[in-house]
Amino acid sequence: LQKTLILLQVTLSVVVGKTLMILFPNAMKRYILKLGEKSRMNKNPKFSYENWGPTFFSFKYLQFVLKVKWKRLEDEALEGHPAPNTPVVTLNGEVRHLLDFMGDNRPLILNFGSCT
Repeated sequence: LQKTLILLQVTLSVVVGKTLMILFPNAMKRYILKLGEKSRMNKNPKFSYENWGPTFFSFKYLQFVLKVKWKRLEDEALEGHPAPNTPVVTLNGEVRHLLDFMGDNRPLILNFGSCT
């Protein structure tokens, strides 16, 4: 049910966005450039609006957004429910799953940190 609701929401968003790009191309260009400012994409001199702007609200855009949102459903951790088996990357660059590191008779302890 959640995937269906996400499909409807994202599809509606893409249809409305594509329609607005056709009807009001200059206004949508300004809107998409504003989005680029937030992500700092427009700070890269190798990218111009013509390179990435028209990809917004395309079928590939729809597929990508759906894939990301559906994947996030699997990563939700709720108290009292099984832990998500999230993919992780080892220091060697190998993709494994979190529960692959759990032993039979020992707990799996996760320690998170960050450096800035």
